[in-house]
Formats: sequence, C-alpha cells, structure tokens
Amino acid sequence: MTQRTRMIRRIGVVAAATLVLGGSGVAVAVTASSHSDRTNAARAAVIGGTARNVILLIGDGMGDSEITIARNYGKGAAGRLAMDTLPLTGAYTTYSVQRDRPSKPDYVTDSAASGTGWATGHKTYNGAISVLPDGRSVATVLELAKRAGYRTGDVTTAELQDATPAVLGAHVVDRDCKGPSATSELCPANAKENGGAGSISEQLVQTRPDVLLGGGRQYFQETVTAGRFAGRTVLDQARAAGYQVVTDAGQLSRVNPYRPVLGTFAPGNLDLELVGPTPTRTGTAPARCAVNTARDKAQPHLSSMATMAISTLDKQSRGRSKGFFLQIEGASIDKQDHAANPCGQIGETLEFDKAVAVALSYQKRNPDTLVVVTADHGHTSQIVEAGSTTAGVTASVITADDAEMTISYATAVSGSQQHTGTQVRIAAKGPQAANVLGVTDQTALFCTMTRALGVRA
Repeated sequence: MTQRTRMIRRIGVVAAATLVLGGSGVAVAVTASSHSDRTNAARAAVIGGTARNVILLIGDGMGDSEITIARNYGKGAAGRLAMDTLPLTGAYTTYSVQRDRPSKPDYVTDSAASGTGWATGHKTYNGAISVLPDGRSVATVLELAKRAGYRTGDVTTAELQDATPAVLGAHVVDRDCKGPSATSELCPANAKENGGAGSISEQLVQTRPDVLLGGGRQYFQETVTAGRFAGRTVLDQARAAGYQVVTDAGQLSRVNPYRPVLGTFAPGNLDLELVGPTPTRTGTAPARCAVNTARDKAQPHLSSMATMAISTLDKQSRGRSKGFFLQIEGASIDKQDHAANPCGQIGETLEFDKAVAVALSYQKRNPDTLVVVTADHGHTSQIVEAGSTTAGVTASVITADDAEMTISYATAVSGSQQHTGTQVRIAAKGPQAANVLGVTDQTALFCTMTRALGVRA
C-alpha cells in the first residue's frame, strides 16, 4: 500500500466516523484515536494483591439507560462521563430472594436486598438490612474493615437511614426501622427495649464509621427508648461517641479532620440539582433542564461530600498500616426515576459522576486504591424515538448535541415507577479490579472488596 493510499484511507475512516445531526449544526465525531489498540492498557489495569483503600460508588437505580440519558444530556452522544473511563467493565446480576422461600429468586430487587448483597456477600429478601432471611445479622464489609483497623465512611444524598447507606452499619428485618419510634412496631426483635441493637439510626452511631454524611436528621433527633441513652436523642448518643455533628456545608468545611464527623444536612433527602419538564401521556415540548434554584444552599453537593470524605479518611489513615473503606451513594437517581422526573434524574446522575471524578483523581495519585462504580438495580427510564408517545409518560429534553431526546417511563400506570430486574454495569480500577469482568453477581462484589482489603468474615 502506498503512502498516498494510506492517507486516503485514513481520511475516509475519519469522514465515515463523523455524523452531522440534521439541522443542528453540531458535529459528533469519533476520532481514530478512539479506536486505538488498548491491549497493553488492559494488561496494565489488571492488578492483583491487596489495596490500601477501597472506594465504592453506588448510583442508586443507575442502569445503562440512566447512564446513557445523562451522558447524552451532559456530554453528547459521543462524549464520555468520568464513570465511562474506568478501564475494566463488566455486569452483575441483581436478584434478591423470597422471604418465605429463600431458595427461590425474587427477580426484581429493592435497594435493601441488593445492598445487603454487596455489603455482606449474602442474598436476602426485599426490605432486609444486612440480615439473612431468617433474621440473623451478617457482618458487613464496613464492619470487617473497621475491625481490621481501616478508617471507614458512608456518604449519601439520601437519608443516612435509607437502604443503601444503612446496609453498611445496621442490621434490621425491615428497612423502615429508621428511628426508635418505628422500630418497636416494625422490628420488635431489633428494638432496644426488647434487647435488640436498636433502630438504623442508633446502630449507625454504634457502628461508628469515621465519616457519616447525608440527610435523615429527623431520625437522629428521635428519642432513644431504652439503654444507657434512654430519654435522650440519637444525636446525643452520637456526640457521646465522639462525633462532631454538623448541619450545613459551612460547618462541614471547618470540622477537625482527625475526629469522626456526622453530617445531617436535611430532615429527609438532600435537594435536587436540576429541574425540568414533567412527563405526560402525550409528551412535552423539548426543553433544557434548569438549575434547581430552590435547592437549600446550605446543603453540600455530593461531589463536595466525596472530596471531604476522601480527604478526611486519607488524613486519618496516614502513618497507619491500613487505609480506608468508603461508600458514596448518588441516591436520588433512583428516587427521580420513581417520580418520572427526567431532569431530576439527569442532574443527580451528573453530580454522581462528579463524585466519581473526585475518586478517580485520588486513585490516580494513590494507585493502591480500588475504585468500583456500579448500581444496585435497574430502573424504568428509556430513551425512545424523539417526540414519540408510549404506553407510559414521556418528556423531551434538549441535549448537549442540541438535539431532542425523549425519555419514557412506563413501568407503572400511576404512582411510583418500578425497578427492573436487569443486570447492571460494574466498572473498576485498581487492585482486584479484574474481578468485575464478565457477568458476576452482586454478592461477588463483597468478595472483591474484602479480598482487596485483606479482611475475612
């Protein structure tokens, strides 16, 4: 092949990889460098041994469709999110089991059962928080890491008592046992007055991660019903355990990084990043999402909480033989999928991706850190033909490509949209990251993380 022939062919490849979106004037190009041979990079990404730190990032309800929607909106069809850059990617199955027949699968999991899967390595029923179907507690990866001398953290945009953050430091038979007032009725065996370990709020404080950041202040303000702190609030119990209790972003920026911190930034879940059109049966006119001006400015963003948590745990573990374990959850991707709120969902996914970028920046400086990015289950939103209507509700947004994207929600006729039973993406970088390759199960993530940390149940 002559040099001229090679040049003509190269020009043809680039031309063929360029798509001009009709009427928009925006070119979406995939360059030849995007298709370079990545064999050596893949080899370099396969690292065994142990990790000093593990950072687990959970996009709640963030299936492939939710990722694609956020990517199209924020980066464009040919763009890439931070979570797309992790070198090793696989998928994992997410099913739970039936409470009365645990030998049978429940193909559509909730966040409690799925979180129990990666937190403990065991399948359980929907609604269970780190207990087996018979109610027995099982040690979590955070508890094992703490016992082994690691610093630990748990960060979320939801209530800290919500399922995903709760599975790391609490064990109750019903996820709604968030504070002492509900536990005696819903989880009597777990209630303090019956000799149990207490509500999720009480147990999180007793487990005592070094960093706890999220919402759920209303449950921490409830009164303890029995034991040493009877008649006092769970926040009182937290302060007695040595926690600095902070309630806004300003206070968070001024904490002593060498003492445990409990940040409760809202009575319930934290406010949304973006707002936009509400889907209807007949669709909406294409529109751009808008910054949520009603968002409480005193609330920290997830990326800010991630930055603070990583920095604090890093400082606390310096000079020690063990590093840290940290879970970071973008919780309202799921909640806005349930609400059929595309802009709410997109904003939460993009902010979660900023937290992923924070973790990857730290990992680049500290390659002995395992970073895992995944979801707990799939959800309802789907990209459909622009401007079309479906059996559900739809809304159209204008993306970074200056193009219309129509999103459909159709897993419920009315009320809350539902989870789906699909497998979801899992991607990783660092020691033991190769164990996410192929199709695994949610419970395998527990083994990957504990192997990386060198701890055993």
